[in-house]
Amino acid sequence: MDHERPAYAEITEVGPRDGFQAEATFIPTARKIEFIERLIQAGMPRIEATSFVSPKAVPQLADAEEVMRALPRGHATRLAALVPNKRGALRAAEAQVDDMVVFVSASESHNSKNVNCAIEDSLKGFEDVVRVAQEAMIPVHGAIATAFGCPFEGDVKVAQVGEIARRFQALGFAGISLGDTTGMATPPLVEAVVRQVRKSAPALTLGLHFHNTRGIGLANVMAGLALGVDRYEGSFGGIGGCPFAPKATGNICTEDLVYLLEECGVRTGIDLRRLCAIACDVEREVAHELPGQVMKAGPRLDLHPMDSVRAAVG
Repeated sequence: MDHERPAYAEITEVGPRDGFQAEATFIPTARKIEFIERLIQAGMPRIEATSFVSPKAVPQLADAEEVMRALPRGHATRLAALVPNKRGALRAAEAQVDDMVVFVSASESHNSKNVNCAIEDSLKGFEDVVRVAQEAMIPVHGAIATAFGCPFEGDVKVAQVGEIARRFQALGFAGISLGDTTGMATPPLVEAVVRQVRKSAPALTLGLHFHNTRGIGLANVMAGLALGVDRYEGSFGGIGGCPFAPKATGNICTEDLVYLLEECGVRTGIDLRRLCAIACDVEREVAHELPGQVMKAGPRLDLHPMDSVRAAVG
């Protein structure tokens, strides 16, 4: 069944979680809070603000409670957080997050590296998370890493992704995000996996999370749009990359994603200029160049005075 291109797309900014977790130098808590507040002011509809993982495993996000406690509430932006297990869910519920996100890999080898257990054990563990979330009346969303390929195993069976999605639906999750952990997705793969997941778990809202490892992250977004997918994830400046996968470069850049969508007539409700300013400040904070393009070039109709460029001579 063909789908119309959506008129609106919901963007989730994952930079404060997925992006910052890859940084070796600790980013001050106050700066994390400032960046998230600015994202809210820019009209970002959903933000993965932090992760309630073990501080020993991810020291960069050891300040999860402090970050959540300081963030403003009563606005339209949903503040999500990653939770690995029941303990993380209890912490997230206490912090009053708007969404809990749990994650499992579609390949056994990556799940072993990422969370040190088998896929089936991860899925069983989510039952405890769901109970905690239901008591706190917080929706749970599931993320599937390596949904388009595994750096250790290669191709992942589309049916395996569909089966995990079916289990997510049976657990009562609100939505699912398909993660392209090391940039192995291609437009034909996107079509195959999206169609399978819709068939296996039709009740789940569907989002796509691409990395730009091989330079076609936004081409995969176009494939998603052609399938009617209206939820995407990105990180400011393209920061990030899974620390448990070889050669995993950053997520697709949020500013580039917003620019593409808006130029295609897909509304996002996000202030692109504010977003670019945030990305530039994040680049200064982490003290290394980020791969974002629109943050450097600006929107296409940004004009320049003629006298700012020297004329050809001769």
